[in-house]
Amino acid sequence: MDKDQLLRSIAETGYNVGFGARKTFATFDIVEKAPGWIGIGSFAAGIFALFVERLADKVPSAILLIVGVAALYVGFYRSSEYEATAKKLLGLHNQLRHLYRSVQSGADVPSSQQKLSDMENEYYAVTVSKQVFLSDWYAHYKFFAQSQIDWMDEQLHFRWWKDKIPLSAKVVIVGSVVALVVWLLRVGLRTMVC
Repeated sequence: MDKDQLLRSIAETGYNVGFGARKTFATFDIVEKAPGWIGIGSFAAGIFALFVERLADKVPSAILLIVGVAALYVGFYRSSEYEATAKKLLGLHNQLRHLYRSVQSGADVPSSQQKLSDMENEYYAVTVSKQVFLSDWYAHYKFFAQSQIDWMDEQLHFRWWKDKIPLSAKVVIVGSVVALVVWLLRVGLRTMVC
């Protein structure tokens, strides 16, 4: 492996580790904050239901019950495990950035390649595969909007639609646009008929 290939490999591993760190931090944030926000929202809705009859109906009550069960589901995640793992991954990500800069500055390629291999093995050993719902969306924001990713972008050339928007968000966006167009066509056809 030559220097250019090694730089690309370090950047790719940096992306995987950095995004993994942000996704784990996203899960930690959601697990820590969501139950409190759900509790406050449910409490407020319950108070308003005392004098707004529509909130006391079956549908709003069922929605509040579903949201309460979702809060219980989120509570099953052990947030301390996610926080510790995210911190380890963030440290590993910073080490990869330093390795990238040292290879750029002329560090020995074979020994740098071994360091990269060791870091990849550490990443596989500490990563947590079980993440909470929507952590991927939040992680994209945390990674691309809040992180310094220039050193990886030198090699990977991130693109807005391809890389910076999660696939599931793309499906929601495209589906929403299609639904809006179909709805507008139906409304337009009804007004033309009337």
